Amino acid sequence: MANAASGMAVHDDCKLKFLELKAKRTHRFIIYKIEEKQKQVVVEKLGEPTESYEDFTAGLPADECRYAVYDFDFTTEENVQKSRIFFIAWSPDTARVRSKMIYASSKDRFKRELDGFQVELQATDPTEMGLDVFRSRVGGIEC
Repeated sequence: MANAASGMAVHDDCKLKFLELKAKRTHRFIIYKIEEKQKQVVVEKLGEPTESYEDFTAGLPADECRYAVYDFDFTTEENVQKSRIFFIAWSPDTARVRSKMIYASSKDRFKRELDGFQVELQATDPTEMGLDVFRSRVGGIEC
């Protein structure tokens, strides 16, 4: 089903892989890409549970927009292990204006399809989604 604002559909695999991350923790992260020709959001990259935050950020292109989901593990001040699922709208300053517009207009629809993330970040450069930002958003002391 296409989004009236942007015409972008969400491929079933996007929801399926997100459910696997959320329920089974079979992925550390998922990077999603809008395929303009097919007018849909698709899975571009899956991160194995053993992959690091650095692997995740290396998968985001420096000059193209993406959506991403990251399963962030942390320890609370009470020494309790927890995790939070972050939704990241990656829109670097160097991306094409058209791309930024398409990702921005499709974001709300896409987020509704992925029910169950706990924290949302909008990032235009890597410093806006560093581990320190993740920790500050969840109150964790380490990952």
